[in-house]
Amino acid sequence: MVAGPPASRPAPVAAKATLVRRLRRVEGQVRGLQRMVESEASCVDVLHQVAAARAALAQVGRALLAGHVERCVAEAVRSGSRRARDRKVAELLGVLGRLDGR
Repeated sequence: MVAGPPASRPAPVAAKATLVRRLRRVEGQVRGLQRMVESEASCVDVLHQVAAARAALAQVGRALLAGHVERCVAEAVRSGSRRARDRKVAELLGVLGRLDGR
């Protein structure tokens, strides 16, 4: 029987808790943005908050990406399977492109 590619492993509990906390913070920022728009706050003030929310979300993305590389990609490389490694590298490149907004 031929082994398939290694499955993605979930994030450790502490990392998961940190990600959830950061996402809740982003959620609060987005709700604040909605309130600002509804109350017709200054465009510049809203744009500053949009930038802050985007930066916070980007930080979540970077943390997820680091965990993916440390666990999933590294495991595929260690497995010795060229197919698994190539699949994870292609997946990683695709994710990097999407995170970059392409």
